[in-house]
Amino acid sequence: MKIRWQSVTLAAAVAASLTGASSVPQATKDVAVSTDPQQLSVVGLPCLPGYLNLTMTNTGSKDRYADLTLDPSGPLQLSRELFSSWLPAVDPDQPVSAPVEVRVPRDTKPGKYQIDLEVDRSRLTVPVTVNPLPPKGPGDNLALGEQAAASSTHGNFTLCGALDGDKDSEHWDTLTGWNDGTRAVFPDTYDVALSQPATISRVELYTLDSTKYPATVQGLRDWDVQVQNNGAWQTVAQVRGNTVGHVTSTFTPVQATAVRILCLDGNDHTYSRIVELEVY
Repeated sequence: MKIRWQSVTLAAAVAASLTGASSVPQATKDVAVSTDPQQLSVVGLPCLPGYLNLTMTNTGSKDRYADLTLDPSGPLQLSRELFSSWLPAVDPDQPVSAPVEVRVPRDTKPGKYQIDLEVDRSRLTVPVTVNPLPPKGPGDNLALGEQAAASSTHGNFTLCGALDGDKDSEHWDTLTGWNDGTRAVFPDTYDVALSQPATISRVELYTLDSTKYPATVQGLRDWDVQVQNNGAWQTVAQVRGNTVGHVTSTFTPVQATAVRILCLDGNDHTYSRIVELEVY
């Protein structure tokens, strides 16, 4: 019976080659793929990436390994172009997920693009809209979405968290904002590089202040506002003994290429926490 089966298989392969069909067995489509969200919008600022969550689920009857490839169109830049994972065949299904950041250069032309996903020859397309850059003129927040730098960042947070436009402390548990990564060690620094030299005179700092995490306990207590000009940092404002969530620092207009918050202490004396930093 084994010999007969091999003969039939060989005959089928020969017949397939004569008719122009591939003799390679087609991959089984036992991996379901989904994304959250199903379509994405991004803007060409370094600290305003789009976030896509990829999920693969084994819908077959055998454990297996799967490779999900991502093919971006045009200027789209992905933090990963391959998602590989072991997928167990269990009941109920056990989805496996992975995040991907989607960015575009600042000069990207607004329009429609896409990311093509493929696993086992099954394909899924994620539409991506690139939106125009937000205005950065007089009266606009010059720090929004610009490049951040920090002395350290806690592993649960992202470097860009304090420049994402979300200044609501109630969202802290969703990991918006910035938290340094050196417990009870000060000073800490959090910087934003402006897209071009600008004359500034006001900095708005939102530190942690929510029902669960009040500023009197978790907020930033002492800091200096510094600006960079001609490569040198200078202090333009100081805050001491703060116990509120939002502090406005105004100063004589000064030309700057970057702004720094020099964090000197927190009210719990453990971490520096900034929910949002704005520059005007």
